[in-house]
Amino acid sequence: MFTGLVEALAPVVACERRRSGARLVLGPPALARGRARWRPELGESIAVSGCCLTVAELGRGGRTAYDLSRETLERTWFARLSSGAKVNVERALTLSDRLGGHLVSGHVDGLGRVAARADSRDGGALFTFEVPRGFERWLIDKGSIAVDGISLTVVAPRARRFRVALIPETLRRTSLGAARLGDAVHLEGDQVAKWIERLVAPALRSRRRARS
Repeated sequence: MFTGLVEALAPVVACERRRSGARLVLGPPALARGRARWRPELGESIAVSGCCLTVAELGRGGRTAYDLSRETLERTWFARLSSGAKVNVERALTLSDRLGGHLVSGHVDGLGRVAARADSRDGGALFTFEVPRGFERWLIDKGSIAVDGISLTVVAPRARRFRVALIPETLRRTSLGAARLGDAVHLEGDQVAKWIERLVAPALRSRRRARS
């Protein structure tokens, strides 16, 4: 599990296509001052722009490599990655960590897109995202959502769109700082909303059948 609080941006060294998928190689991220060095372990889970990946290889100079399956490539925008791009990274939670964002599994539910971006006049930005059909049921005003692995608060959801307000620090430390109109983003709905839906939906269907 993750919190959706991005630790840093990591540069893409390579994304090599293979028969079974691809091999993604990341360079060491630039961590904020005062943070411990980036030292992931082999087999560790890392959220890469909101997608939970396993460290498959540790390279020189702090590089890490990850194997991407065909399923992952089909459900994410990783197939479009090229050398020089930057992705959000976050190591998994420990039981003693503070949960500053919300519970994020790193399982991408769908691809959204940047529908609008405007300057908030305070150094931040106002984003509008559009979600794929069916995802809108998890959009709750002031609820949580993960966008490219970033824990954000849903504002004014309407149909398949919602807005978020990003502070300058978020723009500086995450990939959304460079996001442009039309860019694809990974979306993950709130875990609590999913469990409520899973538990309540069968009862609602049963009630509808009883009425009919």
